[in-house]
Amino acid sequence: MNSKKNLFLVEVAIFSALALVLDIVPFLSFKIWPQGGSVSLAMIPVFIVAFRWGLKGGLLSGFLFGIFQIAVGQAIIVTALQGFIEYGLAFTALGMAGIFSKQIQTALTAGKTAKLFTFVSMGVLLGCALRFLGHLCAGVVFFANYAPEGQPVWLYSTLYNGSYMLPAFILSSLVISFLFYKQPRLIEAS
Repeated sequence: MNSKKNLFLVEVAIFSALALVLDIVPFLSFKIWPQGGSVSLAMIPVFIVAFRWGLKGGLLSGFLFGIFQIAVGQAIIVTALQGFIEYGLAFTALGMAGIFSKQIQTALTAGKTAKLFTFVSMGVLLGCALRFLGHLCAGVVFFANYAPEGQPVWLYSTLYNGSYMLPAFILSSLVISFLFYKQPRLIEAS
């Protein structure tokens, strides 16, 4: 029991650090906007932890990923509340993908590829959608001054955050589905 707990903690820490590396290495991350937002492989380690260890692992990994961004100076923080919403809540929300952990593991062991791809996409969509909502709310409240004159702030924030979250969702879904299909052992947590 203790070795499984240790494995859980080590994997969460390593995959969270890997997420940060994938986000800051220039040729692995395509920065869309100067105020933050990129299309990268960075969310993939968080989703892998969520699908391997479930909700608890996913939430912890997402939280650490957000904290690591603050620690290395990658975060753009204008107020403490905005920082909490965007780097505490939004990145932690990625781990909600862990809700689909059991379905993904069952589909994989049963050899049901279509179900595997479906549940991976649903998990990644849930995590990305919740992260998007966090950034959307922070954008409306804290970055309204960046909206072009005459454009509703909610529309500006939707377009801004959607411009990198939608491609990141597609990329993450495809890569994770491919990885699990080619290396099913990646999903085994024990």
